[in-house]
Amino acid sequence: MAKYPLNIFLPAAGLGERLRPVTNHLPKPLLPILGRPLIGIILGKLTSVCSGRIGVNLHYKPELIMQWFKDSAYEKRVTVFPENPILGTGGALKNAESLLSGGPFIVHNADILLDMEFSRLIEAHLSSGSIATLVTHRHPDLSNVVIDDSGCVIDVENPGQSRPNRDRVAKKVAYTGIAVYSPKFLDYLPAGVSHATVAWLAAAKAGHKVKTFDVTGAYWSDIGNPATYASAVLDALRMIGDTVYCSPHASVGKISVDGYAIVERGATVRDGARLRNCIVMPGADAAGEQENCIIGPDYTLRLSEQEMQPAALREHRKDIGLASPLFGHFHPHLTPKTGSIASADLIGLGGSDRRYFRVKKEGVTAVLMECRKDDPDYERHLVLSRFFESHNVPVPKLLGSHEQSRRALFEDLGDLSLYSALRFMGNSQGRVEKLYRQVLDILVLLHGTVTDSVSACPPLASRIFDYEHLRWETSYFLERFVTGFRKAIVADRKALDEELHRLAQAVSAFLPAVIHRDFQCQNIMIRNDLPRLIDFQGARMAPPAYDLVSILSDPYFRLDDGMRERLLDYYCIAMRSASPEFDEPSFRRSLLPCGLQRHMQALGAYGFLSLVKGKKYFFRHVPEALRLLKEETARSRVDYPVLADLVASL
Repeated sequence: MAKYPLNIFLPAAGLGERLRPVTNHLPKPLLPILGRPLIGIILGKLTSVCSGRIGVNLHYKPELIMQWFKDSAYEKRVTVFPENPILGTGGALKNAESLLSGGPFIVHNADILLDMEFSRLIEAHLSSGSIATLVTHRHPDLSNVVIDDSGCVIDVENPGQSRPNRDRVAKKVAYTGIAVYSPKFLDYLPAGVSHATVAWLAAAKAGHKVKTFDVTGAYWSDIGNPATYASAVLDALRMIGDTVYCSPHASVGKISVDGYAIVERGATVRDGARLRNCIVMPGADAAGEQENCIIGPDYTLRLSEQEMQPAALREHRKDIGLASPLFGHFHPHLTPKTGSIASADLIGLGGSDRRYFRVKKEGVTAVLMECRKDDPDYERHLVLSRFFESHNVPVPKLLGSHEQSRRALFEDLGDLSLYSALRFMGNSQGRVEKLYRQVLDILVLLHGTVTDSVSACPPLASRIFDYEHLRWETSYFLERFVTGFRKAIVADRKALDEELHRLAQAVSAFLPAVIHRDFQCQNIMIRNDLPRLIDFQGARMAPPAYDLVSILSDPYFRLDDGMRERLLDYYCIAMRSASPEFDEPSFRRSLLPCGLQRHMQALGAYGFLSLVKGKKYFFRHVPEALRLLKEETARSRVDYPVLADLVASL
């Protein structure tokens, strides 16, 4: 139940003129962000803390917004306030006085996104005695609200324009478009057209406190033009750890995707289309090669490469000099006219602390890996790259390295992971299964031919995934997930440790092979319809079933049981052909204990990455990983009853 009985008011009457032609079809509050309209995202946050009614003013395309409310869970809570003409930010509140005069209320512009705790804002307002509490941040280009040392408003420069006076030296902040008001504030608003900023000053002059609530550093987006809309969509995509989104209610053929791609509900993408950094809007029909654009029903808006990047990545964009031998890959393409400076864009969404940049010059690209000075995986990555490439394992070609700076240059495999590619396959189970068979062919190569030759790579041959490593994984699960993430209590730690000891003994007893060790769909790139491996520097000698459960029971993508069994059979047949010594009965017996190990490790990692590293998008993979572990512990309850009881309680 919501905590505060505040009413909500959403100014939603604007014409969205700077967003045309996008807003020729949809009013700004209904612009989709990964399948959800702005107004739905905003109300989802506000109604979790506010239990009152919802007011919304309407002018432009009111029938579309009213229909959305009719189809939503908010239908019985909403009151609409039509405006003709538009009454402004103050007049809109005065026009809704019948709803807002009963107590404190919160106002949230319907074209902004802000990541904040609204309960803290409401508590601050209710405890301050203020007539208004404005949510503000420090933004040099927009800071026109002048405040005193206690955070109270004393002036507003260029009211209604969010434009500061550059010649004035004062303590200034920018208004975000969110505020909490006491009903007394309505007395300072005249009937008809007015602006709320004028009422702020009138209330302050009358002796009331108009306080500010600073959220500098929190994510804020004002969706005012096509570039800021694209940025908001791509920011949302990055926040959930994805590079693509495809609505289940879109019609998508067999297409090629690179960079960022968003296909919204009601869109069509034709067979053979290629999307790179594209947003395909409801009602659009996309075909051919499209890059860096927003595609609508009757328009294509071209944006720059930089505009079609999430804001967090744009901040890390840098220039790199290509003169050193490390960048020899680019040297044949450099001329006095083009120069030797290239742009480098940050890429990658995983859990690693390493940073990867796409270096681009004259149409030639490569990926630059930058490691910390103390990163133990740097040398191993280079050794394994060369070893795997020599045995035809499809990994990025190592193009150059520089030991002192801990940097290396690799072939660019693009941005499309298996994880992302699967989102565009919909119900095409045949395509999914064919792709997974190609992925399993790589495992057969690793577990067979590469394993037979591992003595030629001593650093890998000596990396045994032994009892100590297995026990570390299960301790990691207990520390980072059970007690850290779920705050659960282990009732009998001694008995549990005994079971985990036996599990580690059982897994370490199976014959080892070369395994990737994190063989899941985000570590498999799709290039020219073929899978390629990345992030393999953690490879070890371990039971091959660990890789199989990692990919066939992957928390990132659920395969149906029938397909999983067919793929498992496919792997076994291929292994029997590739390696006559393959012991299929022993391999199948190892699947369940390896599954227990793998999914405990995955949950431990999700807890660590989300809580400690702040990568909250790993939260959403917890339910599936926990479901898989619950299934496995239920099947192994006879051998591990204490573990089964613990997992069942989570």
